[in-house]
Amino acid sequence: MAQRRVVITGIGAVSSLGIGAKALWEGARDGRSGVHETTFRHPYPGRIKIAAQVQDFDATLYLDKSTLSLCDPVIKYLLVAADEAVQQAGLSRETLQGPRTAAIIGTGIAGMNTIEDGLYTVFKREVRPDPLTIPRLIPSSCPAMVSMRYGTTGPSFAVGSACSSATQAIGIGMQMIRAGMIDRAIVGGTEDCVTIGTMLAWEALRVLTPNFCRPFSKDRNGMVIGAGAGVFILEAEEIAAERNAYVLAELAGYGTTSDAKDPVRPDVFGAASCMRNAIEDAGVTPDEIDYVNAHGTGTTVNDLTESAAIGVVFGKRGPHVPVSSTKPIHGHGLGVGGAFELIVTLGALRENVAPPTINWQVADEKCPVDCIPNEARPMPINVAMSNSFAFGGINATLVVRRLAA
Repeated sequence: MAQRRVVITGIGAVSSLGIGAKALWEGARDGRSGVHETTFRHPYPGRIKIAAQVQDFDATLYLDKSTLSLCDPVIKYLLVAADEAVQQAGLSRETLQGPRTAAIIGTGIAGMNTIEDGLYTVFKREVRPDPLTIPRLIPSSCPAMVSMRYGTTGPSFAVGSACSSATQAIGIGMQMIRAGMIDRAIVGGTEDCVTIGTMLAWEALRVLTPNFCRPFSKDRNGMVIGAGAGVFILEAEEIAAERNAYVLAELAGYGTTSDAKDPVRPDVFGAASCMRNAIEDAGVTPDEIDYVNAHGTGTTVNDLTESAAIGVVFGKRGPHVPVSSTKPIHGHGLGVGGAFELIVTLGALRENVAPPTINWQVADEKCPVDCIPNEARPMPINVAMSNSFAFGGINATLVVRRLAA
């Protein structure tokens, strides 16, 4: 039996660029950063004072009181993004409900704000935490709340693979549709680690920049944390065709590998194998990849490793493949990072514009990639790739393709 093709019919986002996938894409395309001085509810003693934080987000405009009582900020972002994706796909709750739709959501930690609130309540105020603390913080609450909102009774689970979480969630949803287990999937990621404890912990790892995230630039000095949610509606191509759905792109390939070597130091060949697997899964050759949205954190080790891995996969074409990192714009969203970057990759595919790597200043001979510095590049894009590489050596890559009109 021929393998089912999987298409994307809806996208939604909440990010530091604003509410909506359009705000995220246009910010990336136009090089408009969502990184600002961070605000906290309690005094913050850290040195790093910037993040791509979700600000001016009033969940009461989108969610009812009973739903809000069960929501950490990551679930508020997620449900608002999911509503946008479902609306764009033109799907009703009646169509989504039942066992043929899955809800698969990636998140690194999930309810980090709830965790910190609980710890503050217990250790600082010395009283019991809120009775709904557990339902708000557990990672499984993310897909569970999506399932409840739309009545989906198919597979529902969280993917917790750090910075590869969302990409793996999207890839797994695609595979389940291909296999015939389901017809549709609500997939993506959500995260908000812009909290006092988490920011201090990342600062302790010495990977955060105090000023500008500059991926692939020789003077780079670290990454910037981001937050928000990104959601996609995946459908079997024939199911989408039956209802004359507008298709944004084909989700053509997925690859994932494990370095099995080091908790924090990535491996060139693990990343290269992941990209090769995704390209092969998509049924294309490396020469057909027009654009790569890199993991591109702006840390010394990651950028060197990813550049070398791109060289392994693309060979002599490696230094000439258009690559950009959009993390200086939406931040490193950790568990949502792959969802943000796939939304940006789809925007690039749709408008034939590769977004820039902003803040780039100085070429680094150790990063031999064409990183599209500072200004977007109009160019034909028919097939594009998005990389996510996580702590623990968990790699994931997606390939999307324009469908012929």
